[in-house]
Amino acid sequence: MNRLGIIGVGLLGSSVARAARLHGLAGDISGFDRDADNLATAVSLGVLDRAANTPGEAAAGADLVVLAVPVGAMPSVLSELKPYWAESTLYTDVGSTKQALVETLQAVFGYIPSNFVPGHPIAGAEQSGVAAGRADLFDGKRVILTPCPETSPAATAAITTFWQHLGAIVAPMEPLRHDRILAATSHLPHVLAFVLTDLLGHMDDQDAIFQYAAGGFRDFSRIASSDPTMWRDICVANHARIVPLIDDYCRALLAVRELIAHESASELHDLFSHARSARQRFLNLSQQ
Repeated sequence: MNRLGIIGVGLLGSSVARAARLHGLAGDISGFDRDADNLATAVSLGVLDRAANTPGEAAAGADLVVLAVPVGAMPSVLSELKPYWAESTLYTDVGSTKQALVETLQAVFGYIPSNFVPGHPIAGAEQSGVAAGRADLFDGKRVILTPCPETSPAATAAITTFWQHLGAIVAPMEPLRHDRILAATSHLPHVLAFVLTDLLGHMDDQDAIFQYAAGGFRDFSRIASSDPTMWRDICVANHARIVPLIDDYCRALLAVRELIAHESASELHDLFSHARSARQRFLNLSQQ
């Protein structure tokens, strides 16, 4: 690959650029970001070789274009790219919702471009901005690709190889299944962390609460430091999968409330033991 275009030079976009440069996958890296200061920082840090004034300029002549913008910005970015779309260029993204992206592609182009391979690296962090990027962010991490029936197998193979060269473990998945799984494992936990932290932040004695909070709260609330714009967009885009999970969680929380209110020690012990075993299964699987 001679030229890589990055649209959105935040945590993920800058990490793709850093990793591609580290592994010698691109001779020239251009990028665009709506935040002019962030874009200038990307050039000064050597993450990008050149800053582009528009998404189209960043994509012009590129062998691969990575869209690393919030999912809510995807319609406008794709619309800006449409006049410059090149069949010889490969396109992919890093967004946390996939069905909404497929629908956006259909709305913007009137069809699903065969050279666009939707993707999602499971490798985020609560930090944002170009300075948060790391060349090793994808080492050993999973990347889910959700090609459509219209997607070129050769394009999917090329994007798979690209992510593998960045150190990732690539797995294919159908877009809706991706959204259902991520709603449960990522989107709902982020909502819970935001809501609990916001709840405590409105209490009268919040200073004392935060001052004496133990490590458990620090661990649980860590993801509430994530980018609000990104998570707003994710919740809106994947609301059809997230809302039923919130309803399920509310019912489960009310059930455990009743156990606590009635001092049902045995039932509480059984619930906590089952949860502990479930988490151990998760840890075992994550190490495979």
